[in-house]
Amino acid sequence: MKRGELAVIERGGLTALIGVLRDGGYCTVGPVVRDGAICLGEVRTADDLPAGVRDVQAPGSYRIEKTEDPALFGWAVGPESVKAHVFPARAEIWRAQPGEDGVIAVTEIEDDARPVAVVGARPCELAAMAILDRVLGAGAHPDPLYRRRRSATFVVAVECATPADTCFCASMTTGPGATDGFDLALTELVDDQGHRFLVRVGSERGGTVLAAVPRREATPGEQAARAALLREAAARMGRRMDTAGLPGLLARNPEHPRWDAVAARCLSCGNCTMVCPTCFCGTVEDVTDLAGTITRRRAWGSCFDLAHSYMHGGPVRRSTRARYRQWLSHKLSTWWDQFGRSGCVGCGRCITWCPAAIDITAEVAAIRATDAAGGD
Repeated sequence: MKRGELAVIERGGLTALIGVLRDGGYCTVGPVVRDGAICLGEVRTADDLPAGVRDVQAPGSYRIEKTEDPALFGWAVGPESVKAHVFPARAEIWRAQPGEDGVIAVTEIEDDARPVAVVGARPCELAAMAILDRVLGAGAHPDPLYRRRRSATFVVAVECATPADTCFCASMTTGPGATDGFDLALTELVDDQGHRFLVRVGSERGGTVLAAVPRREATPGEQAARAALLREAAARMGRRMDTAGLPGLLARNPEHPRWDAVAARCLSCGNCTMVCPTCFCGTVEDVTDLAGTITRRRAWGSCFDLAHSYMHGGPVRRSTRARYRQWLSHKLSTWWDQFGRSGCVGCGRCITWCPAAIDITAEVAAIRATDAAGGD
């Protein structure tokens, strides 16, 4: 099948799709219920997906509920994003071993992880991966681990019909519909016509996989149902962010009193950066053993860590105020200078998983309301 073609698969067809991917050598991961949340885990059939489970999110609050709805994707986003599979939280980079002649041999560690097929990536996560492609996969010095994992990842997106109260992807133009960045995109339809998935082909390999799955042609009514579903989801979005002139707004308000107000609440815990699907900061550590082998490891870092801005003499950003301002201003303002777009995709994770219930959309609105320049 060719890119852009449409088809419909039944619920059982989703199990067949997962089977084709597994037979092709992929480790198939998707949403599973674990530790009281919808997380990413290995799935072997559609029965492993969270049928009838929905999430209830609010600033600083998350819970899941069981319903009678048979939908498999009747939730918004969980604490884990696809980023963890293309840019792992921990990775060994190289190892140095002294030889008998005293010469130290440095060996780059090859990543031997199986290629991953992600089933259920949301449109906001597709936008996040596009950002990481620009940050980590392009430029003069791309990250080799990221590029290998990203190119090997098969993405089955699922368009979002049930946004959470903390979602604002519609105002960031990153959802609830998927436009690109996927191999296959599903729209789950559950109505009096049955439980099925409208499938769009987004790549050549996506078309090859779908060609091996039982399917039928999509009807005009099913295409109209998809369009209506996305319109309704956008209308129910719980938050919005006014992005007009946003980089300039933050750039001209570095001493706005709102930074003090949010710093009084912020715990500088870094939760927002850990759940963000686009944050890419990292740190490295060298570990030695008794045999003299040195291993360099990389791990996710956070601009909320005091040591993150450490230079000779101490950290540059010593206060919580300075660290929060750096995070929000980089994400929404100076990211444009570096990468030509915003670093926020409107998934709302930073709002939900902030223990102090700090809302990034509310902080931007408060600064805009009392902008010293009086406009954009």
